[in-house]
Amino acid sequence: MEPKNSIKIFESKQVRSVWDSEQEKWYISIVDVIAVLTGSSRPRKYWDDLKRKLQAEGSELSEKIGQLKMQSADGKFYKTDAADVEQLFRLIQSVPSPKAEPFKQWLAQIARERLEEIDDPEQGIDRVLEYYHRKGYSEAWINQRLKSIEVRKELTDEWERRGVQKGQEYATLTDIITQGWSGMTTKQYKQLKGLKTESLRDNMTNLELVLNMLAEATTTEISKEKTPTTAEGNREIARQGGQIAGNTRKEIEAKTGKKVVSPVNAKKLFK
Repeated sequence: MEPKNSIKIFESKQVRSVWDSEQEKWYISIVDVIAVLTGSSRPRKYWDDLKRKLQAEGSELSEKIGQLKMQSADGKFYKTDAADVEQLFRLIQSVPSPKAEPFKQWLAQIARERLEEIDDPEQGIDRVLEYYHRKGYSEAWINQRLKSIEVRKELTDEWERRGVQKGQEYATLTDIITQGWSGMTTKQYKQLKGLKTESLRDNMTNLELVLNMLAEATTTEISKEKTPTTAEGNREIARQGGQIAGNTRKEIEAKTGKKVVSPVNAKKLFK
């Protein structure tokens, strides 16, 4: 399986998802689904109790559910119970909630949209544009964000060519790059902006996005030239890419007298 982690939004709440390109289906975090349906402050405990109830009733559903690594609030990847859309339809029947029906419709929609995007990738871009417009981002910011997605894709393609494993190794290299240009780890950066599971890039200012792109694009170009073959080699190149953008940040701050790395998040950007 080639997993691709993603964050889906249902009624302003985030639902972690992983796309399995071989089976062509989504696997979705059950704990996140429980949180959406019940509003519980302890969705993990709710799910544990529900699993025991299903087992006592003789249901085989919980036995067929597997675990996948998904990103947690601390930026690291942990194994979490995940179900495909068909399994979730069955699971929702066991959770009394007025949101059950709209959530089923939402599940069916994201499953259909992903298959459409495989046939026509332009639809995926259109949906990203629609999402950011709906959230209230400016046209200038959206253009920067789309460019940052392209730059990030070039970097992860390069990492894949160098044998870097998706998941924790990607997160480690990203952390090195982020610290190199911003002076903070990804976790510290998110804390500065008051974020938990939200995307850091979706909460960056235009200038932050530009410097992050510079760091990632520089890392990509250095990697292409140096062709690292070891984990330490990839880490060293990530440090170099981050440091180059970090030097640019310091020059900007020296000229403007203002800090580039900002506590401003998406909510403040909209205002």
